[in-house]
Amino acid sequence: MAEERNSRKVLQGVVSSRSGDKSVKVTVAYKIPHPRFHKVINRKTVLHVHDEENASKPGDKVEIMETRPMSKLKRFRVTRVLEVSPVLD
Repeated sequence: MAEERNSRKVLQGVVSSRSGDKSVKVTVAYKIPHPRFHKVINRKTVLHVHDEENASKPGDKVEIMETRPMSKLKRFRVTRVLEVSPVLD
């Protein structure tokens, strides 16, 4: 029961850009059915995320967790980097 009370949203997404020191923008993709035609629609949302160690860079796949408000827009933090993007020359 205590676990339910303290549960936080955990999402996976791709870092779309670095937006300053210890901050990144993460794009989270999801699918929903159209209410009338029932076709599956691809949607996305961009979240401002706190990255304490500056560990992620654009293109990385990361896991993020809901947390206390860090600033005006940041409500999530990076918990770990799942995949590192390939280095392009």
